[in-house]
Amino acid sequence: MAALPDTYADPVRIAVIGGTGLRELPGFTQVASLEISTPWGNPSSPITILHHKCTTTGKLVAVAFLSRHGLHHQLTPHEVPARANIAALRSIGVRTIIAFSAVGSLQEEVKPRDFVVPNQVIDRTKGFRPWTFFEQGVVAHVPFADPFDERVAKVVRECGHSLEGEGVTLHDKGTIICMEGPQFSTRAESHMYRSWGGTVINMSCLPEAKLAREAEIAYQMICMSTDYDCWHESTADVTVEMVMGNMKANAENARRFVTAVLDTLANDKHSDLVQAKHIEGSIKFGLTTPQAHWSPDARQRLEYLFPGAFH
Repeated sequence: MAALPDTYADPVRIAVIGGTGLRELPGFTQVASLEISTPWGNPSSPITILHHKCTTTGKLVAVAFLSRHGLHHQLTPHEVPARANIAALRSIGVRTIIAFSAVGSLQEEVKPRDFVVPNQVIDRTKGFRPWTFFEQGVVAHVPFADPFDERVAKVVRECGHSLEGEGVTLHDKGTIICMEGPQFSTRAESHMYRSWGGTVINMSCLPEAKLAREAEIAYQMICMSTDYDCWHESTADVTVEMVMGNMKANAENARRFVTAVLDTLANDKHSDLVQAKHIEGSIKFGLTTPQAHWSPDARQRLEYLFPGAFH
């Protein structure tokens, strides 16, 4: 197989972050593989550019794909270079991210192989993961009350429900517990998270969602339940074998779900949404350090993220 080109000229507005299985989606063709270096290092994997012909308009649309844990799943959750991932995607024009994640279910009604479109998150990471672009010479505080983009979520929900007659079961909202890992929860922790109102649990949502917000990127996660964590008394405790088994069994539904979302977002009527026009320029209101007092390094980093935005 011939190597893919290592450049791509046009801006790419939509990205998918997920496992390597989603890099090959029905109706998509790989056209480029980009190696990108950022001020925060290199991303988890090369960014694959995919082409897709929108089924409603016939228009050719480009989508970027990034493997969160590396091409061979060699990065443990706290090793994922989230800042480099988000910065690299932003640098090629991405303004909307669909993030896919396997999760454990904390509620009886969310069965293994069900999908959840979360609307909230509780942070149980432990501070090992760099979680902001604004440090070392410049400070900004951004609102994070609603950690996901409700406008993108609406599209995702509509697509998921359209597939319910084809094997997809979708839950419209839920709270993610984002834990540190790489170990799974203790039984006591699992029961505690349930008492907090947690719906599902993963190790991937943060700081990815926080960094996307800082970078003015509309971000929505799609979760696929693979197990009942360890709280459920009538099922076996979660194992990697269980997780991988359910992911493999449900892979076709996951690919069709993500494909439907991308195809819908590719429609011209969603042009402003995928360009995140509704949050463009919002970071300026969060900056607390006057530009005259930014460190040179901080200015260089922000110029990478927001070319020409600060003068």
